[in-house]
Amino acid sequence: MKTLIHPTAVVHPNSELHPTVEVGAYAVIGANVKVGPETIIGAHAVLEGPCEIGSRNQIFTGAAIGMEPQDLKFMGEPTWVKIGDNNLIREYVTINRATGAGEATVIGDNNLLMAYVHVAHNCVIEDHVVIPNSVALAGHVYIESRARLGGVLGVHQFVHIGRHAMVGGMARIERDVPPYMLVEGHPARVRTLNLVGLKRAGMDAADLQILKKAFRLLYRSDFTFKEALEQLELLGDTEELQYLRRFLRLSQMPGRRGLTPGRGKKSATRDD
Repeated sequence: MKTLIHPTAVVHPNSELHPTVEVGAYAVIGANVKVGPETIIGAHAVLEGPCEIGSRNQIFTGAAIGMEPQDLKFMGEPTWVKIGDNNLIREYVTINRATGAGEATVIGDNNLLMAYVHVAHNCVIEDHVVIPNSVALAGHVYIESRARLGGVLGVHQFVHIGRHAMVGGMARIERDVPPYMLVEGHPARVRTLNLVGLKRAGMDAADLQILKKAFRLLYRSDFTFKEALEQLELLGDTEELQYLRRFLRLSQMPGRRGLTPGRGKKSATRDD
């Protein structure tokens, strides 16, 4: 049987690779790395443990996964990188382990991380997220499912990006990005609903109309933030509205970054 591990690869005896894993030339796989079925590890990639990688992932040339966090608080405690299934991790992506004993940096399923993306310690990326080239995520960033980021942007530590949000390229994201919204510019502002993304996701016309009304209340009205939340309660109780209201309230809690404001004077989330 032809081996799936290139003879120049270095694989630690304390790693655990499924027999169907392919390992390219000069790749290095350290101790306490576990890789699931049909995952492909490209040439010159480096994986350090503790690290768990699921099934059918493709890790391209030069990616570095599981390295110690770039965090002065890290004192060598046992932490993890945990990656799900069906992810594409392109050239020279870096994914660091977490800080804090037992903590993990987590990548879910069906994500695309393009070349030179950096995922710092304690980040969580859910499912079906697209992160283009040269995006840098600081520590503790949380990106929810089906969010889309533009290229060459930076995301501040502890920022949350909501599901189905779209962030334009070369932006600086310092505050939470509400779900369903499109954020871009310098400084970053909520511009409109992510209509293209929502339609591609199959959202029906009735739910889209409700979200359009919610957008106008938040970003095109004279309501304060508290008043806008109260008005959102009157729009109905769809799953999308429940989630949007919950995200907006949580963004005001201690430890969160607050909300990215709207672009005009008439914005319940504008504070400058």
